[in-house]
This record gives sequence, structure tokens and C-alpha cells, in this order.
Amino acid sequence: MKEILEYTSYRQYIADYYADKKTKSAFTWQEFANEAGFSSRVYLKYVSEGRFNLSESATVRVADAMRLADYEKEYFAEMVKFDHAEKDIDKKNAFNKMLSIADAHKVKIIEGDAFRFFESWKNPVIRELAPSMPGAKPLTLAHACRPNITAAEVSDVLNFLVKGGFLEKNDKGDYVQTDKSLTTGPMSVTPVAVRTMHRQMGKLALDAIEGVAQDKRNFSGVTFGITKDGYDEIVQEIADCRKKVVAIARKNATTDEVYRLNMQLFPLTQKQELKK
Repeated sequence: MKEILEYTSYRQYIADYYADKKTKSAFTWQEFANEAGFSSRVYLKYVSEGRFNLSESATVRVADAMRLADYEKEYFAEMVKFDHAEKDIDKKNAFNKMLSIADAHKVKIIEGDAFRFFESWKNPVIRELAPSMPGAKPLTLAHACRPNITAAEVSDVLNFLVKGGFLEKNDKGDYVQTDKSLTTGPMSVTPVAVRTMHRQMGKLALDAIEGVAQDKRNFSGVTFGITKDGYDEIVQEIADCRKKVVAIARKNATTDEVYRLNMQLFPLTQKQELKK
């Protein structure tokens, strides 16, 4: 069984803990429940399946039943908080504590770098900008950003991008991308950071309405009524369009400017909610 610091889902950890014990003995969900002080023999099974949640006191009892060490208990509790949190800020706080605990014990959470990458608009911008300006110092890169950031911020971002494997240095000392495109994939943690990214990029888009000349930006919108089937078809069309845009952008190896394309489709009414 993997070390607990390699997990991001406490439910999966409980399921794997049970499976691991089961292969070594006649361990049962009843026994597991008894050790954690639950009367229902299937309670922890249902927790692992997502049917029930753990309370704060139950979290402590389950951690004790699994014989977790002090830092492991703290990590397990943060996983529970992350899973149960309804607000993005609470999820971010819990996951950042998980990252801190893992870092302190020299364990790399696979989703950690992806989470950190999508937490700030500076990361994707510098990832595109640095390779297009060979030999540029952090101060020059900082001045090229919109809005401007500091040279220290650029240095921090570059260090993170190299350490996380998003950029690397070639023989000349210039930055090159390890992959042309990035995607969030099926990870369970990154959507929280991606929503933060969308908020930041949305604000930058609003600032660009007045701060960028009209011949250097393109804003358009349309309001319409649709059905659920129509919505699904439009979402697929947007996905296909985004792929075509990326293909066009990747045709040339050189970069004149770094652009952001926001594609937003959202409801302006709540008729279905009223029906419910």
C-alpha cells in the first residue's frame, strides 16, 4: 500500500487500507468499524464509497484505528477537510496544508505541481513568454507582462516551472517548453486551482477592455435560448474550436505576443431551478 502522503482522497485511502488489511488477514468492515467506535458494520465502507462523510471527531477515531502517526493524522484530517469543503478557498487552504506536510517529509504529491501551476495567471504566461525571449533577464520578462509584475516574481515563477518540469534550460541556457500544450486531465484537485485561474483571467479580460487597443483584442458575445441538447452540442463545438485555435497557435515556432482566449458559456436565467 502506498504511503498516505501520496494520496489526495481520504476515501481512497480508507478503501486501500481495508483492501491491504484484507489480503493479510480475515479483516472485515465490522472489525474496522469496531476499532473506530462505530456501531454500523458498513459505515466505513459507505464512507469509502462516498455515501457518508466523516465528522471531525470520527476523523480522529478512524485515524487512530488505522494507527496513523502524528503527521499522518494531520494529513488525513486535511484530506477530509479538502473533500468536504464547499468553498474553493477552504479547499485551497486544506490542499496547501497537505502540500506543506508532504514537502516537510520529502514526499512529492503528483497533483501538487499541477495545482500550483493553475493557481496563478503568471505561471502560464511566463511559461509562454520565457522561451520566446531567449536570454532575457527576469526584469525584462517582468516588464513584458501585462499587467507588469516584479523581477522577483518572475524569478520565483521560473524556478517553479523548471522544478515542476514545465520548462527546462537548453545548452545555451535558454528556456524551452517540455511540452507544447498543457491540460488539467482527470485530476481531482486541479479543478479548484483552475477555477481560481478563470477568475484571474476574467479580471484581466475586463481590464483589457479599456487597457488594450481595439485592434489588438477581440471581444464579442451573443445571448440566446437553448435546450439541454443544444447546450451539449455547443459545448462540443467550443471544445473543437479550442483545439483548432491551439493548432493555429502552434504552427509557428516563434512568438510575437502571449494571448489568452477565454471561452465562456453560462446561464443568465434559472428556469430549471424554479421548476425543481
